[in-house]
Amino acid sequence: MDGVQIEIRDTRDIIAARSAGRDMARDRGFGSADQTRLATAISELTRNVIQYASNGFCTLSDLSNERDIIVHVVVEDSGPGIEDLAQAMEFGFSTSKGLGAGLPGTKRLVSSFEIESVPGHTVATIELTKRKII
Repeated sequence: MDGVQIEIRDTRDIIAARSAGRDMARDRGFGSADQTRLATAISELTRNVIQYASNGFCTLSDLSNERDIIVHVVVEDSGPGIEDLAQAMEFGFSTSKGLGAGLPGTKRLVSSFEIESVPGHTVATIELTKRKII
C-alpha cells in the first residue's frame, strides 16, 4: 500500500489534498477526466472539513489489487457531525445556503462513496476504481 496523509487546516491544505489525489490517480494510469473527478470530490470533502469542523485529515492510499486499480481516500474530522445524514445526501439540501449538491454530487463523481457521522467524528471514504488491462 502506497499512501499519504495531509492535515486539513486551511484552504492551502485543500489544494494540497486535491493535488495529491490528482497525482496519485495520474501515476496509476487514470485519464484526465477521472483525475479531475477525484480532485473535485476531494475538494468538496476537505472544504466541508474546514467549513464545519475547522480541521481534520485526508488520507490517500493505493489499494490496487490483481484485478483493479484503486485510489482510496479517507477524509475525517472531529467536528460536530452531520445531524441528518440522509437529508444531507439529498440534492438541494444545504446548511450553508449553498446549492446543496456537495455530498450527493461527490457520490456521483467517484466509484465508491461511504460516509459515517456522529457528533465528534465524521468519516467519508471514497474510491476511484478502474479495471486493469491485462
